Amino acid sequence: MTKMAVFYYSSTGANYKMAQWTEESLKQAGAEVKLVKIPETAPEEAIAKNPAWKDHYEKTKDVPEAQVEDLEWADGFIFSLPTRFGNVPAQVKQFMDQAGGLWMEGKLANKVVSAMTTAQNAHGGQEQTIMHFYTSMYHWGAIIVPPGYTDDSIFASGGNPYGTSAQVDGEGNLQDDVEQAVKHQAKRTYEITQKISQ
Repeated sequence: MTKMAVFYYSSTGANYKMAQWTEESLKQAGAEVKLVKIPETAPEEAIAKNPAWKDHYEKTKDVPEAQVEDLEWADGFIFSLPTRFGNVPAQVKQFMDQAGGLWMEGKLANKVVSAMTTAQNAHGGQEQTIMHFYTSMYHWGAIIVPPGYTDDSIFASGGNPYGTSAQVDGEGNLQDDVEQAVKHQAKRTYEITQKISQ
C-alpha cells in the first residue's frame, strides 16, 4: 500500500481543514495515510492574544505532531501551510531544517511532494509561498507534483497551478470554495506517488 503523509501547520484552522480534505481524498483513493501537525513554536502568551488561534490550538491538541521520521516513512507527502510574508511559516522551516540527517543519507530523494497554502487576501503571497517551499524540495531531490490545470476544480478555486490556495478571514474561515481542488490535488499526488514508488 502506498504511504502518504499529510503535514500541516495552522494557527486558526484553515490549513487544518485543507489537510483533513486531503486525508479524506487520499483514503478514498486507497492510500495508507498519516495526518500530522507541524509543532507550534510560538509562545503561549502570543497564542493567547488571538482568540481564534488559542481556540484552534486547544481543539487540536490531540492531533499527532509531525516527526522527521514521518518523512522517511512516507512514499509521498502533501503540505498545507499558511503564507508568512510570501514565505513558509517559521514553524514549517524549523521542521524542514531538522530533516538534514535524512537528506544527507539520501532518504528524501525521489519522495513525491505537493503543497497548498492560504493567506488573508487574494494577493498575499500564496504562489510565492509554494514556490519557496518547493525550493527546499529541489534540494531534497523530491519529485514535485503541482496540480497544474488538470481539472476544472482548479479554475473554479482561483486557478493556482502551483498548488491549491485560498483566502481566509481573521477567524480562520476559508473564503474560497477549494474543497474539490484540494481533493483533486491530493488524488493526483497519490497517483503519481504510486507510479514512482512501485
